[in-house]
Amino acid sequence: MRAVVTRVASADVKVEGRTVGEIGRGYLVLLGVAPEDTEDTAVKLAEKICNLRVFEDENGKMNRSLEQVGGSLLVVSQFTLFADTSSRRPGFTGAARPEVAIPLYERFMAHCRGRGFQVAHGEFGASMAVTSVNQGPVTILFDTEQK
Repeated sequence: MRAVVTRVASADVKVEGRTVGEIGRGYLVLLGVAPEDTEDTAVKLAEKICNLRVFEDENGKMNRSLEQVGGSLLVVSQFTLFADTSSRRPGFTGAARPEVAIPLYERFMAHCRGRGFQVAHGEFGASMAVTSVNQGPVTILFDTEQK
């Protein structure tokens, strides 16, 4: 799995002009699933992101977690994170097919909810307009294939 996590003051996602998900302070998570990913992969990545400490403490240091600041997550499916960019026209065969990706996308979000976080999301496979107010900016890339 791959995820691009951005610390935000707020974020929302719209489908056909209709807001389908929005949060205040928290993380915008663009989430891509690979064919070889499993439920275990989804849970481990969710744990890493939920425990990430990139919110500032009283000394201005990135030392607080999402839980400590009462933050939320907006999760948006993003198969293009597995783009093959070896040519000018990217290929996307490195991304999991929907029958594999959707359950893992759902499992990722369910784990975050199980940890007590509010989780908003986009609409899998839809053309979405994502808006965010980045803080920092702080943007972190996760790739479960990299140790």
